[in-house]
Amino acid sequence: MSTFLWIILILLALIVGLIGGFFMARKYMEKYLKDNPPINKDQLRAMMLQMGQKPSAKKLNQMMNSMKANAK
Repeated sequence: MSTFLWIILILLALIVGLIGGFFMARKYMEKYLKDNPPINKDQLRAMMLQMGQKPSAKKLNQMMNSMKANAK
């Protein structure tokens, strides 16, 4: 009977660990994205200016669309 009890305790600990790990990872990712947001048009414009390029609205939209497509 004690072997059955140990198996139940191990399975219960595994389930609790998986659920806890999921929510901790989710909270960590939300905090990370809040602190380090993905790149936006203003950051892209500043990058292009630093590289010596003149960013037009068309070029910015093309680059943003290509970045979104690569992210998927």
